[in-house]
Amino acid sequence: MDLVPEVTAFLENKPGRLAKICSALAQQKVDIQALSVMETDGPSVLRFVTTDLDATRSVLTSIGTEYRITEVLAVPLENRTGSLARVLERLAEEHINVEYAYVSTNGTPGKSLGIFHTSNPKRASQVLADPAGSAAARSAGRRPLHSR
Repeated sequence: MDLVPEVTAFLENKPGRLAKICSALAQQKVDIQALSVMETDGPSVLRFVTTDLDATRSVLTSIGTEYRITEVLAVPLENRTGSLARVLERLAEEHINVEYAYVSTNGTPGKSLGIFHTSNPKRASQVLADPAGSAAARSAGRRPLHSR
């Protein structure tokens, strides 16, 4: 898992706005690794991770789209029952809040990519990178937050 930059842009909710951004990125050979669009009462919220942040910034600026960059955690996941739940449980055990998340397919068969915006991205990365899991927390008698 890696800490990666995520782009957030606010789009007018009208036909072609998302297509314009995706087409402009494609013309510059920028791959979109994960994408989420959410409807709101105002502009739609577009969040995405690309393979080239500098080119993405250039494209968005050239087409007049305002954006901001946030650090998120990109976690490779197995495409099998319970893999997302296990990641979320490990974060909950460490009292790390998931503020939002989305999942995308991965180029590798049987894999997907989870994007997580957490209350503490650096700690979340450490927790998920630890192959021993949260055995230390369990042995100390600490209950997962979600079980209280």
